[in-house]
Amino acid sequence: MTTALPRVDVAPVASAKRRRRAPGWLAVVPLLAFTAITFGLPALAMLNGAFTVKDQATGATSYSGENLSSSLQGAYLTALLGSVKLSAVSAAIATLFGLLLAQAVVTSRFRFLREAVLTASGVLANFGGVPLAFAFVATLGNSGVLTGRLGLKDAGFDLYSFWGLTLVYLYFLVPLMVLTITPALEGLRAQWREAAQNNGATHGQYWRHVALPVLTPSLLGGFVLLFGSAFAAYATAAAMVGSTVPLVTLQIADALSGNVLVGQENVALALSLDMVVVAGLVMAVYLPLQRRSSRWLA
Repeated sequence: MTTALPRVDVAPVASAKRRRRAPGWLAVVPLLAFTAITFGLPALAMLNGAFTVKDQATGATSYSGENLSSSLQGAYLTALLGSVKLSAVSAAIATLFGLLLAQAVVTSRFRFLREAVLTASGVLANFGGVPLAFAFVATLGNSGVLTGRLGLKDAGFDLYSFWGLTLVYLYFLVPLMVLTITPALEGLRAQWREAAQNNGATHGQYWRHVALPVLTPSLLGGFVLLFGSAFAAYATAAAMVGSTVPLVTLQIADALSGNVLVGQENVALALSLDMVVVAGLVMAVYLPLQRRSSRWLA
């Protein structure tokens, strides 16, 4: 005699599981809506304006690539290349000095020094804009405190130049690099150094053949992050150098305010689209490097 097993209805169980999962998905909806409103709508408005051409005589509008073409010519192209050059140079210098400072902090035996440097880096990495420009003008400007005492003006130092602006950018880029590269330096395992020493490697050989190859993705990722931060900076340069150093952010501000030519607002939106493209390329490089470094240092 065989006993029939009771029939289990799977549908209610599956339905109950779906109901339990529903609140998790619903919790993401406000974030997606906020992102769509704060980022999606401005992006669509920028795209629409970048391809919209307005006839100043009749006021009629049409879609064309004229604004994008203008944004890659003349003074606009010079400003775009100037921003790329300034960002690349300042990011490269900050990457080097940030690595050295972070290595000194990580290997320090004083916990207070480590915490103090990391805390200060967190503050200084977010210190910029007009206050930073004023601090440097008061210190290293033409009539700055250190300029007169050290005779920097007689030596040819000019704060309101490309290299002067680079120096100012390093003030917040180096701390940002310290915060970025410190976790990677902490991920270097002591066993790797010991294995290298047991095989007769010197300190320099360990760094050249073991540490730097492992840190290369993190270093490149940090450089890309610093590049993007310097590329998007505006207030510091606007308050300090004005139009002395050609930068794309300053060109956008001038076009929007009509300081150069009336009716160039859409060219400013085209310049903004150029910046978005550059930032997109930066992120396309940064994200794979970040994943690769985390795989090595996990």
